[in-house]
Amino acid sequence: MFKLAHNGNVLLDVAQLNPPNAAFIIEALERSPYADCEVDRDSIDAFFKSDFPEKQLVVAKKVDAQLTIELSEDKMIATAHLVTAKGGAMINLEKAKKAIINAGVSRGYKQVYLEKLLQKQLELPAGSTAKGMIAQGRLPQDGQPAKLVSHVVTMRERLKQPKLREDGSVDMRDFGKLASVAPGTLLISKQPATPGKDGFTVTGDSIEAKEGDDFEISAGEGTEISASNPLELVASIAGCPSDIQNGMRVDDVFTIKDVDVRSGHVDFNGSVIVTHTVAPGMKVKAKGDITVMGSVESGELISGGHIDVKQAVIGHVDHQNNDQGLTCRLVAQGDIHVAHGQYSYLEGNNVYIAKQSNHCTIKANQLVQIGADDNPRGKLIGGEVLDTQMLIAGEIGSESGAKMIVRLARSGVELTAETDECLKALSKTSEQLNTLQQTIEKADQLKDPEKKKQLMAKIGATQMHYCQEAEVLEKKMSDMENQLNELLENTKLVANQALNPGVEIHIFDRVFKTTRSYPPCTAALVESKIEIEFKTS
Repeated sequence: MFKLAHNGNVLLDVAQLNPPNAAFIIEALERSPYADCEVDRDSIDAFFKSDFPEKQLVVAKKVDAQLTIELSEDKMIATAHLVTAKGGAMINLEKAKKAIINAGVSRGYKQVYLEKLLQKQLELPAGSTAKGMIAQGRLPQDGQPAKLVSHVVTMRERLKQPKLREDGSVDMRDFGKLASVAPGTLLISKQPATPGKDGFTVTGDSIEAKEGDDFEISAGEGTEISASNPLELVASIAGCPSDIQNGMRVDDVFTIKDVDVRSGHVDFNGSVIVTHTVAPGMKVKAKGDITVMGSVESGELISGGHIDVKQAVIGHVDHQNNDQGLTCRLVAQGDIHVAHGQYSYLEGNNVYIAKQSNHCTIKANQLVQIGADDNPRGKLIGGEVLDTQMLIAGEIGSESGAKMIVRLARSGVELTAETDECLKALSKTSEQLNTLQQTIEKADQLKDPEKKKQLMAKIGATQMHYCQEAEVLEKKMSDMENQLNELLENTKLVANQALNPGVEIHIFDRVFKTTRSYPPCTAALVESKIEIEFKTS
């Protein structure tokens, strides 16, 4: 009834069969060996509509399986789309590989994925579609940053571990023997940054990985880089180790019970531990850390490192004593940690107050945090924050609406002023270059070749000077602009419980005054405007 032509068409001798209608032909075709072939319905319909039909009718045709390769937009994934054969030939592995190569795929190919897809030709009905990933690129793996590994217990860590009494209680004033080191002791070692691993697309393009951030070990006083290993820092004197940025220092340690009129002021070229209290009017100055196990009342602590006061710092207003008008004053190059602050001036890199701040004046380079743990809930009441990048507290201000001022990113104003000065200097440099250009045009008219050559050389040297100066100014302006953008992006006020009325918030050069109580919220600079955003969790 049916026969196969050399071009893959399935033919029916209609003169011999004389089919009554299209349905008869299709039903007969489904019972024949050519049931999987693609039915040519247009040809069959045309036969029954024609006044002079052909003797042989094309009723179906064999269609080979088709495989097309699609690349994702980022060229990280290659997907094969398969259409199973309709009575025709299946796609073998070699032909499929050629299609993949022709599509530009050269890396990340997995033959097992392709074999799994081609297997579906034996499982799916004729003309079915299937798809599967056959190649996958690799994202770059950024390098790990360099990091420091400590080999000693620092004084700060030691002071976090009070001595355990025999009855199981803790003696908060006894921390046992200080963690001292001898000359040559290994303090820290540096694990170098790793270069990362480049990625690639399925078309073979390389994706460069970012190298891990690196830094140089900082050898503080009393330390030195090991002569045998530049990645190790060792002690050069006997003393107590303390952390500094990217390194350590080793300090002599002076321990005293109380700082009062009997002891006199303390000024020590190392670290100081006060096991009890600092009395009113007394001063402690140290090149290293200052640790007070008790409280500080109307005293002054000046530290080249960190300041830790395990209890309260308490002062009162006295406009005649210092610029801040507060009798208790703590200033540290590092961080300040106190349990409670009242009428005190606190200045450090970061300032942490564990419980509550009452009418304190605070200044920090980066963070002021009132409250402990990851979700601080301490209270910041009254006083003034002179400058910081981020302020986090449970409650800010008082319910009575008493005025207090919080200044964030104040250093950004200084950056802006410095940028303006650079812009003025750059303008003057541009004027000088324009003047020199006019001078060159005049010099070019000189008839004496020797004088012309000398003058041109002199002008060229001056031009080079001003061009270099302009390049330095432009680089400085770009750096300051990046600093300002980074500063403002990371500047934020966070109130985990309430932001009360009467709080005057300054962020950079913008001001927002609260006139009501806000639930948990954040304040940040958004498109040159201070926006309050409520916290959802």
